[in-house]
Amino acid sequence: MRRIAGIFLAVLLIGGVVAAVVAGRQGEDKGTATKTVRAVIGSEKAEFFADPEVVDALAAKGYTVQPETSGSWAMEGLNLEEYDLALPSSQAPAVELAEKYKVSGTLPRPFYSPLVVVAHKNAAEVLKANGLATLDESHRGTLKMSAYLDAARADRTWQQLKGADKYGELTGTLYLSSTDPETSNSGALYLAAASYVENGGKVVASGTEIDRTAPLLHKLVSVQGAQQSSSDAVFRDFVSGAGNPLVVVYESQVASLLTEGQTPDDLVVLYPDTTVNSDHTVVPLTDDGKALAELLSTDPKLRKLEVRHGFRPQGEATEFAADTTYLKHELTGVRQAPVPTSKVLHELARRARG
Repeated sequence: MRRIAGIFLAVLLIGGVVAAVVAGRQGEDKGTATKTVRAVIGSEKAEFFADPEVVDALAAKGYTVQPETSGSWAMEGLNLEEYDLALPSSQAPAVELAEKYKVSGTLPRPFYSPLVVVAHKNAAEVLKANGLATLDESHRGTLKMSAYLDAARADRTWQQLKGADKYGELTGTLYLSSTDPETSNSGALYLAAASYVENGGKVVASGTEIDRTAPLLHKLVSVQGAQQSSSDAVFRDFVSGAGNPLVVVYESQVASLLTEGQTPDDLVVLYPDTTVNSDHTVVPLTDDGKALAELLSTDPKLRKLEVRHGFRPQGEATEFAADTTYLKHELTGVRQAPVPTSKVLHELARRARG
């Protein structure tokens, strides 16, 4: 009997220990478990979502994000049935996705970034000497869009510009490098800004206006040859010293570089006097996607991290603590061109690519 009682007590003891361990694990899981959110995002936001502090801030709110990158316009061709949200880099492709997946209501736009032109210092000085740009700091200035488009229309070369003969790397046709406008948001927004200027300061809306502006847009794109689909790849090439001396990128990419402690002496940021804002717009496909969009828009910690990565949170311009050696804190003197409808922009991109 003693032996049976001993075995019975041992079983009870082991059972109690196991129950305690299981209960402890359940309690631990309850405190640390996160919901996984699958997101397809523009490549320029990849570093933001990979930032350990962003990962921790989201986990503290109960979310783990699994991001996959895509060109903003290319998202329309993806099957997003298994995703929780899409986060293209502007409103136009987001509206297309919302219609495709029957997402109703106002689409959240947690942060934005204007298009800028990054230039090597020699190129910026030559543009200034020829009335195509002004420089208010050694690393910051303004690109005169009308003057630049006139030069592009006339197929001007660097060799035709005063002072360019001092720099052997400045040869061939003068142009801005951009991404493929049919698949990438930054390339499409570049056409939006250029078409607005070419259309006399009016957003292109009709077939007649498309016909009027398309020839110049085709010239802006065709001179570039093969184009990349990722603004991240284009910017990295520029920073490494490869490629064209003038490149269209997002301001956020420059700001993020500066935050990393890099201050390239050969970098000049030119704000086009007519540009377009890239409104990073969320298309929530599930309730978890909607909750994440709300966090990106309102959570103070995440908003500070958005600024660190170069984005301008909606609603508070003062939050954007830019390094004014390279960047403008306030976008004064920069005209924001309206973006054509998605249908018109698609057609402009198609005609530009030829």
